[in-house]
Amino acid sequence: MPQAPLEPGTLYLVATPIGNLEDITLRALRTLRECSIIAAEDTRRTKQLLKSHEIDQSVISYHKFNETKRSEELLNRLKNGQTIALVSDAGTPGISDPGGRIVQFAINAGYRIESVPGPCALTTALPASGLPTEKFHFMGFLPHKSMGRKKILDSLDKVSGTLCFYESPYRIIKLLNELQELWPNSNVVLARELTKKFEEFLRGSPIELIEFYSKRKPKGEFVVLVHRP
Repeated sequence: MPQAPLEPGTLYLVATPIGNLEDITLRALRTLRECSIIAAEDTRRTKQLLKSHEIDQSVISYHKFNETKRSEELLNRLKNGQTIALVSDAGTPGISDPGGRIVQFAINAGYRIESVPGPCALTTALPASGLPTEKFHFMGFLPHKSMGRKKILDSLDKVSGTLCFYESPYRIIKLLNELQELWPNSNVVLARELTKKFEEFLRGSPIELIEFYSKRKPKGEFVVLVHRP
């Protein structure tokens, strides 16, 4: 059955693979192929994705350092009836990635927003973690500074369900030590390199995972899932 053409003046939020390039929907590929232009967090990475799927498309940058300036240009394009596909480095735009600002601007200006769903590190990690999924609380990346991190973690002490964080390999040990201090009896799952060759799920208490990484260097981006008995 033929699909309807993209609607003029629409901002499409297109989820892209978080690792495995096969993890992209037919709808996402069609949107990237048929849109007027792609706004990408990292044009080099997006061009690699396009090349792998034989898509020849115009790409411009849209990231946290040029959001304000570029948003004005994108709104003008929508005003002229163009269709824009917004993509982040990986996963779903706006989920701990640039996108929220242009979405708000576009809504306020009366333009149409359409999500093209697909990969997201959070929804990839949580179902495979073995932790309860009925209720979860997503916090994204914690601040870099200790005071800000402590304030947020303390505020979660009474929050029920599985807590979900993103963390870099440079601060994962710091987070594990913070979890050990706050919730030493919690069950923690570290999901790293999701959908990639070296995908790994590590399960244990904070201290067990600290001991594990005392013998090896953390690598890859982490989704950290925490459940307190």
